[in-house]
Amino acid sequence: MNKTFLYETHLSLNAKLVNFSGWEMPINYGSQIREHNEVRNNIGIFDVSHMSIFDITGKDSKDFLSYILANNITKIVEGQALYSLILNHAGGILDDLIVYKLHDGYRVVSNCATHDQNANWFQSNILSFDAEITYRENLGILAVQGPNSSKVLSSSVSKQLMELTNFTFIELEGLFVAKTGYTGEEGFEIIGSFDLLSELWDQLISAGISPIGLAARDTLRLEAGLNLSGTDMNTTNNPYESNLGWTVDVQDPDRNFVGKEALYTLKKNNSLKLVGCILESKGILRSGQKIIQGNREGIVLSGTFSPTLQKSIALIRVPNDFEGSAQVEIRNKLFDIKLVCPPFVRKGKIMV
Repeated sequence: MNKTFLYETHLSLNAKLVNFSGWEMPINYGSQIREHNEVRNNIGIFDVSHMSIFDITGKDSKDFLSYILANNITKIVEGQALYSLILNHAGGILDDLIVYKLHDGYRVVSNCATHDQNANWFQSNILSFDAEITYRENLGILAVQGPNSSKVLSSSVSKQLMELTNFTFIELEGLFVAKTGYTGEEGFEIIGSFDLLSELWDQLISAGISPIGLAARDTLRLEAGLNLSGTDMNTTNNPYESNLGWTVDVQDPDRNFVGKEALYTLKKNNSLKLVGCILESKGILRSGQKIIQGNREGIVLSGTFSPTLQKSIALIRVPNDFEGSAQVEIRNKLFDIKLVCPPFVRKGKIMV
């Protein structure tokens, strides 16, 4: 079982640890709902060092990423970041990731469950490019998220962080600090050596900032309408049926990328969409439950209880003409749901 550099620290904070894709990770430190609300209303700190960090360097690094990513890497310059999908040749979603433009190359941060798949896919596709990939297993990642994150980190790390806008980053004092996150709140993701991150973690915990587990991370991202790779999308799904068509850039006729040709047909023939729903009564929406509207069906992808809405919410995949209300089958009984456009919550504000 893999362990992050903060494993012993998590134990000392009475974390409940679980196996998350081969990593022993904190699911909570006592109360998932308290941790969720702390991030929505104040600030929290996550250990997300299970995620994968790849650095791509060499004179063809831009050309390689232009080929491997569905979004267009030429949109960003040094100090900026880009969200993108990586697709297979059939247009299926292998994973989602964030890529950062460094001075001498690029940094990619992707999910831990897809590490081996991505590493093999990158390596098999980079052979015709003058570029190389380095897996940075010597680095960790902390996420500091919440409406007070800028205020706290500007005093504890650098006042320069107040100048960062979304999807930009800065490198200072050995830390790589990006204004990105997976919670729907203002926040930062910080990459650095284990020693530097341990020092920052201890400093923030000593200042009274709450450690947050993966359970709250999941309810936060679901409220924010953010997809989870492997649950809301996988290789059997395309971007258009996953509410991610906006991440596909086919505007440049001269840019060829993996899956591009398949996407034209997929977009033309797409019959499904990913939307949100709210359960109108008591109960919990869970992955795999059947959505019913007349004689047509959909399926629940991610579902949970929303601490902010105080109702159960879900991301669902349904036919394109599903609108308004429908029903969900829970334990052989039908319950009413309302279809909505995610996000449910963004920056503390209820959006539905």
